Amino acid sequence: MRIGFASDIHRLVEGRRLILSGVVIPFELGEEAHSDGDVVFHAVAESILGALALGDLGKHFPDTDQKYKDMDSSIIVKEVVQMMKDRGWQINNIDVSITLEKPKLKGYIDAMRANLAGLLETSIENVSIKAGTNEHL
Repeated sequence: MRIGFASDIHRLVEGRRLILSGVVIPFELGEEAHSDGDVVFHAVAESILGALALGDLGKHFPDTDQKYKDMDSSIIVKEVVQMMKDRGWQINNIDVSITLEKPKLKGYIDAMRANLAGLLETSIENVSIKAGTNEHL
């Protein structure tokens, strides 16, 4: 068994979509990023890379490479999952925590879990996504 851990953070800005685990969340701000900015997909992909001792996202998907500009982050997850499978590993379970003051994510969690489970080629029962705030800190 291998365990990986990662976090990702992006500033929220006007003129971008807010995308979390492949779900577009209606909101006036979205992630500022080179790719689509999906912090859930980024953190999960990087945690898998970490568990495999393969480095970080920047090593495999550098933000200096224009081919990743505005890229759908599900592609990153798919490529990392393939690296994992090529090495004979699979997801046992995954636990994601999202910290965001607003918008509230309660109505989107199930779709987010389903998207992530599909990309990770695992059962939705193996995928936990929780959302909370920093109590306005």
